[in-house]
Amino acid sequence: MKITVNDIPPSNNQFIGRNKIWEYQEYKKTWHWLIKSAIKNKPKEPYQKAIVKITYHFADNIRRDPDNYSGKMILDPLVHERIIADDSFKNISLVLGA
Repeated sequence: MKITVNDIPPSNNQFIGRNKIWEYQEYKKTWHWLIKSAIKNKPKEPYQKAIVKITYHFADNIRRDPDNYSGKMILDPLVHERIIADDSFKNISLVLGA
């Protein structure tokens, strides 16, 4: 299954250690909507085991750390929309790339 969203979620650095809970919640809602609208063929049952590969296409060559783009804004909607059963290590292998 392939899901394409023509945007990049905010870096974790934008929120970690900052008092931006409301801004964070708004981003989560936006990303839930983006992921939900990009899902074309939903499985009948959520995948119990999956390899989730997230590929970012940045518009510039600025150095970015993969741990700042861990996929939280992408994985949570996949669970909520019942694409994957859970986003724990037991259920997924996460592969990040750019």
